[in-house]
Amino acid sequence: METLVTLLRYVIAFLIAYTLSLWVALAIWAYFDIRSRTGDILVQIFSVLLVLAFNVFGLILYLFLRPKETLVDSYALALEEEAYLAEIEGAPRCPNCNRRAQDDYQYCPACQTQLKKRCGSCANHVRVEWDSCAYCGTMLR
Repeated sequence: METLVTLLRYVIAFLIAYTLSLWVALAIWAYFDIRSRTGDILVQIFSVLLVLAFNVFGLILYLFLRPKETLVDSYALALEEEAYLAEIEGAPRCPNCNRRAQDDYQYCPACQTQLKKRCGSCANHVRVEWDSCAYCGTMLR
């Protein structure tokens, strides 16, 4: 009978240790997950406290409330949107390195390729790839 009580104590101690370690592991996971999703300290603290207070139910609630995308994903999405907008707007690109260049740039800031030259007739800046000046009509090549 005494061995059964001892075995029962070990089982209960194991279950308590398992529950506590699961509780702490969930809180740590929630902390690292919310840090990858927002930079707001108050939201991070609230999320961890939610998991600490309600354990697995708090984790389920946290999973419903957390932002859907990580900061890295939202940054990549913003870059992708910016690239699409630049493509739609027809922003000029350097013919050498294909980086965006402002319309008034004469040289590419990345690779120093000449983007514009002066027209010999009217002295306006024209793009290097143009065959004739858009301002006076003079043939450039």
